[in-house]
Amino acid sequence: MLDAAVRLAGEGGPAAVTVAAVARAVGGPSGSVYHRFAGRPALAAALWNRTVARFQEGWLAAVAAEPVERAAPAAAGHVVAWSRAHDGEARVLLYGAGDFDEASWAPEDRAELRRLNARLGPALRDLAARLGIADVELLTMATIDLPGAVVRRHLRRSSGIPADAEARVSRAAAALLVLETCL
Repeated sequence: MLDAAVRLAGEGGPAAVTVAAVARAVGGPSGSVYHRFAGRPALAAALWNRTVARFQEGWLAAVAAEPVERAAPAAAGHVVAWSRAHDGEARVLLYGAGDFDEASWAPEDRAELRRLNARLGPALRDLAARLGIADVELLTMATIDLPGAVVRRHLRRSSGIPADAEARVSRAAAALLVLETCL
């Protein structure tokens, strides 16, 4: 059901993810969706949180990579590689949790999102310490914002992510960090 929700969101945005649409997509009755999810907010929360968790798994591993000099470029490259390999889920992440009606989610679903998001700061601060730099915001830009912008541009144009995009964002992340240590 969540895979069907990914396809629906990728094709029509968050508003396309409804209980009825998911039921149609899986070829079952709406009741089967309601059996698994209490309603659209629970469905949307499960879709968003699963997608974020899947993305973060590889990103967090890349940030922790050794040698440390490869960690930021690997994390930046992960954003592109994962997005290419998981086009539908990457399209989900073009939106924000608010676009999936986060305000209507159950408290435990919002708590899960906070838990997932809370993993990023410590990982970035640890990488900054390992690199000996103080600018965690620069690491965020290099490993999340820059590659995310590249992915967003190509997914919104439906042009597909170029084969060399991963290498380019990895080099850009490395260059930003070299500049940081030189200035």
